[in-house]
Amino acid sequence: MPSLKDLIRSITPPAILKIYRGRKNSPHTGMWHGNYPSWQQAAALCDGYDDKLILEKCKNALLQVKNGEAAYERDSVVFDEVQYSEPLIAALQNIASANGKLCVLDFGGSLGSTYFQNAGHLKHAENLQWCIVEQGHFVECGKEYFASGQLKFYASVEECMQEQKPDALLLSSVLQYLPEPYLWIKKLIALNIPDIIIDRTSFIQSPAVSRITVQNVPPEIYEASYPCWFFNEQEFLDAFSGTYRIEVDFDSFADPAQTSDDGLKMYWKGYVLKHRN
Repeated sequence: MPSLKDLIRSITPPAILKIYRGRKNSPHTGMWHGNYPSWQQAAALCDGYDDKLILEKCKNALLQVKNGEAAYERDSVVFDEVQYSEPLIAALQNIASANGKLCVLDFGGSLGSTYFQNAGHLKHAENLQWCIVEQGHFVECGKEYFASGQLKFYASVEECMQEQKPDALLLSSVLQYLPEPYLWIKKLIALNIPDIIIDRTSFIQSPAVSRITVQNVPPEIYEASYPCWFFNEQEFLDAFSGTYRIEVDFDSFADPAQTSDDGLKMYWKGYVLKHRN
């Protein structure tokens, strides 16, 4: 796992792995365990992962979508039917309509899963630019196999912001995989992007405080385990409230709720946030 020093050196997402949480209608039982006092202690119990294998699986799955051999890819798994987040689509369409264009900064967006999932619903958006900020090896792969006039790849937020002026920041299944998520939230808020769309983010039933668990990836996907946050929802929202207001909140389209080891509800939600200025 990357060190905190490495994480805060620049606004570049570390090891952002949008892990597949089971096929459609799966209860996801047994994938998250524990309540660890620190990220480091949880990481010490994890097996880690082969990021080259993950990249290859993501690339091959998304190439099937690009080539018309599969309808949809999520977290390196292909599906015969596209699964949509209706609130995400509505938010993107509204932003495009209000601005006369749409530029999305997709932080930790892999090789373009969300872009390919939703591009058909955004074909009427003028000057669509989808900008993914990812790890270096994902960026190299993305530029080689998937980049287009609309889909761009950047190794840091700074690099993206030098070339683009995003209308929306997309944070989908990413914040819970950062060792210091609130530090990253502070950095991302400072960009003053007009809209923030948060999707597929994990929470623990209140009044429990935010906790760190160990997530075990199903072996049919790949062998790996690593830390994952479950946030206290109010604490999470308070981190944004000084600069952004909530326009919409919604349940995740892909992640059914489950129960923690100590009997608390674990659930995934999303929000559309609007800058207060």
